[in-house]
Amino acid sequence: MADKSVSTDSLAMDDGKPAHTGKKFRLAMIGCGGIAQTHMGAIKTFDDVEVVAAVDIVPARLKIMQEKWGVSEVYTDWKEMLKKVKPDGVSICTPNGVHAEPAIDAAAAGCHVIVEKPMAMNPAECQKMIDTAKKNNVKLAIGFQYRYHANTQYLKRAVDAGQFGDVMFTRCSALRRRGIPNWGVFGQKKLQGGGPMIDIGVHVIEMAHYVMGSPKPVAATGNTWTFMGDKPSEVVSQWPNWDHKTYTVEDTAIGHIRFDNGAILHIEASFVAHIEKDVWNFHMMGKKGGCTWDPPMIFRDEAGTMTNSQPGFLENVRDFPSMFKVKLRNWIDACTTNTPLTAPGEAGLAVQKILDGVYRSAESGGKEVTIS
Repeated sequence: MADKSVSTDSLAMDDGKPAHTGKKFRLAMIGCGGIAQTHMGAIKTFDDVEVVAAVDIVPARLKIMQEKWGVSEVYTDWKEMLKKVKPDGVSICTPNGVHAEPAIDAAAAGCHVIVEKPMAMNPAECQKMIDTAKKNNVKLAIGFQYRYHANTQYLKRAVDAGQFGDVMFTRCSALRRRGIPNWGVFGQKKLQGGGPMIDIGVHVIEMAHYVMGSPKPVAATGNTWTFMGDKPSEVVSQWPNWDHKTYTVEDTAIGHIRFDNGAILHIEASFVAHIEKDVWNFHMMGKKGGCTWDPPMIFRDEAGTMTNSQPGFLENVRDFPSMFKVKLRNWIDACTTNTPLTAPGEAGLAVQKILDGVYRSAESGGKEVTIS
């Protein structure tokens, strides 16, 4: 059943049941850690999808896939899995550094692909993923769940309706006062590509860029600082005792992006920042109006008066379970009925160019770099 309250393309959600009948979509999971478990929780609500295989190099994770989710076919090599199982699609939930290769191999094997954020480690990898998917006529989606959030969709509808006019400036914040992950490989640059900018900043960048109308990035400046993550945990925090010995990413990053239409996006991202509280938001300014994401509010001049407006009702897509249901449903619908993707590979490439520009500028001492 289609969810009548959600306006974005092909977001069939309702009670989580799909809009299809007949042959099931055969899905394989590549990477079975924490985020894959969120995927599985959503997928198991779809009666037109069957998870036929799982791939991971950690035996304990494969055991969870077998015992908790009933996935019988498990592998440590995705190439072997693709050859033997021949799934219809794959969901890639590996560390960032292992996004591109399995995505390219799967697309080359004729499988549809959804890959968790960020798309890859650099724009060149992203482009190869897009080219391979197009060559083999398969769908490639990026796991940008926050563009499906009710607040994002509300503001996107307002932009599309012309309520903001030309967007001039957007300020994005993904700030943790003290939130260095003490699990996984989030502190290892060679596997993740960076720290808070690529891990959590990517979310606010992608939803803001989407609401802005996805302008083309042309230049970036940025700076990064590491001042706490590479030292032992000494202050009480939500995730203490991170692995400081392998920590090679930034604690805080700031970026400034220019677009081809003259708009500017400013991004602040941190695992560590001496601020009052965590911040997850964006503010947007246009020639006719502006907004904030949280709370979802629009600022305009109406009837000779400066007005602040908020929605009286929004669809219930605001947490990880609901956002993941909608984003996976959108991808599956695109694979099975050729409906439009809300987060195609091209969206992932644009965001990756922004991330890459910020990091390249930081490495050059903060000089502006061109985004080609």
